[in-house]
Amino acid sequence: MYDFAVVGGGIVGLSTAMMLGQKFPKASLVVIEKESQPAYHQTGHNSGVIHSGIYYKPGSFKAKFTLAGSQSMVEFCQKHDLPHEVCGKVIVATKQKELPLLDNLYKRGLENGLKVKKISPEAVKEKEPYVSCLAGIYVPTSGIADYKKVCQKYAEIIQQQGGEIKFNTKLIKIKSSDNYKILETSQGEIKAKFIINCGGLYSDRIAQLDGVHPQAKIVPFRGEYYQLTPEKRYLVKSLIYPVPNPEFPFLGVHFTKMIDGSIHAGPNAVLSLKREGYKKTDFDLKEFAEVIAYPGFWRLVAKHADEGIKEIIRSFSKAAFVNSLQQLIPEVTEDDIIPCEAGVRAQALKMDGKLVEDFLIIQDQHALHVCNAPSPAATASLEIGKYIVAQIPY
Repeated sequence: MYDFAVVGGGIVGLSTAMMLGQKFPKASLVVIEKESQPAYHQTGHNSGVIHSGIYYKPGSFKAKFTLAGSQSMVEFCQKHDLPHEVCGKVIVATKQKELPLLDNLYKRGLENGLKVKKISPEAVKEKEPYVSCLAGIYVPTSGIADYKKVCQKYAEIIQQQGGEIKFNTKLIKIKSSDNYKILETSQGEIKAKFIINCGGLYSDRIAQLDGVHPQAKIVPFRGEYYQLTPEKRYLVKSLIYPVPNPEFPFLGVHFTKMIDGSIHAGPNAVLSLKREGYKKTDFDLKEFAEVIAYPGFWRLVAKHADEGIKEIIRSFSKAAFVNSLQQLIPEVTEDDIIPCEAGVRAQALKMDGKLVEDFLIIQDQHALHVCNAPSPAATASLEIGKYIVAQIPY
């Protein structure tokens, strides 16, 4: 019998387990992960950005945890000598109609406690010489990290604290007793007094196994990326983002300097036909049918039909993708980019067609379910872990 069982070995699950070990050093703990290594899905396929918190609604979990997390993640990387860089980022308006949106974003940054600066096109060019824009915001606290290595360090610390991590262990069923849960897994039964569900792309299903209905369904969106050819990496120095469309839940196609020096361009956002579908050809009939049968999905489609069509076109047309990139850096051509690995975002969607904007954390008597933790959860992982541990009646 364990005191705690954490389901999911991504960055949120591992951070939570590590924080449990810190707060309850005498408690017994196990992390179960269906893959053979940590950070296999969302965490291992993300862009590696340390987000600042500029985009999120003031007072929300995302705003608070990302602001604190942008600092605690850097401090964690410094302490453990993990690769990272606080390189800053520019967010730029390239059309007249985006200028009021840029102003709103600047005000939101100030409301969220960030030291953001409005900068002229000339000042943008000093930071990013190849960007063409009408105005910009400079966000000094944004950066980059290697979240796979962060997860490896979390896992190492968990084991040093006496916690166990069981890989290749898939959760099949959850049974409840009076004072504990029984997890039926591919490697046998595990009993725990308290479980924490950090199952990412399957977090809603895991909650349902426990008899909890999150009032939202995970819909997987694949983010497809290109990268600049090595000889064109000079076009980007750090992080370059467009002004996001406030009506659309994604940040738009942008340029990201990666920790290995490569430059990623993207992502677009298209429905994945499988929860863990990293390729266009990946398909799971049951999972696809589940999305198609969900009324919330069609309400979302109706609301964002124009943007959705643009995203699909970008998915199949390199020229359309390049056109989006040229809004930021006109010099980029089709010859300058090559496809690279995609990621899948586990996004919770409500029945009314609205995306769950904030992290969704549902508490039950002997369980806690993290049912929406897409970006910026990696940046905020230490803060999410601290918050979860503070909720546990132990």
